Amino acid sequence: MLVKSAQGGADVAGVKTNEREGTRAVLRHHRMSASKVRQVLNLIRDKDAVTAAEILANGDREAAAVVGKVLASAVANAVHNDGLDAEELFVSACYADEGSTLKRWRPRARGRATRIRKRTSHITIIVSRMPDERIARRRAKQSAAGAQRSRRVAGSRSGGQTATTSTSTAATATTDTGAEAWPQDAVLADDVITETEAGPLEESDFDADVTDEATDVTTADEETDGDSAKNTDGDTAEEKG
Repeated sequence: MLVKSAQGGADVAGVKTNEREGTRAVLRHHRMSASKVRQVLNLIRDKDAVTAAEILANGDREAAAVVGKVLASAVANAVHNDGLDAEELFVSACYADEGSTLKRWRPRARGRATRIRKRTSHITIIVSRMPDERIARRRAKQSAAGAQRSRRVAGSRSGGQTATTSTSTAATATTDTGAEAWPQDAVLADDVITETEAGPLEESDFDADVTDEATDVTTADEETDGDSAKNTDGDTAEEKG
């Protein structure tokens, strides 16, 4: 469409905002000033429909909820009326025009009154299908993100299986040794006589061991008694002298 310049010169090629192609949704006479709505519309302009909906859902302004409903209506119109895919849409145009202003009066001092202007606005959002190049880039980005996530999940699972396998192997090795079933002194002893070294053991061998131990104990007791007697005699002689 050709639009004449303000100075009346040559025609300048361009498309008016309200004449852009696409599916639109309009909310008229909303009780909010157009300047407040425009601050929210600037955040979603030229964004894809999914990203724009996320931005509006996380917005902290009062106009974000209203603009979100208008965007959802525009996407629904594009899907049901024009047969487009919701994931291939983007916000091609969005603007807010001033609506009618309600006049109210507030009493002030000295019998005066002050005018109160309750402004309204008309909110329009136009959604269109994204170019094929942009759709291809978006799908490639999504596939790359999905592949990266799959590799991350596979790596975490393989790491967990490796840790489990190593733990089970260590447990098996500890069980097979059987070292915990014997005292440390018995395992390290060098003078232990087994049947393979000295032949089969007989009852006399066990009796001889017991007799030797008893003899050693008796000898130790006698030596202790002798030392005590000597110490006692020495103490007595010194006391006598």
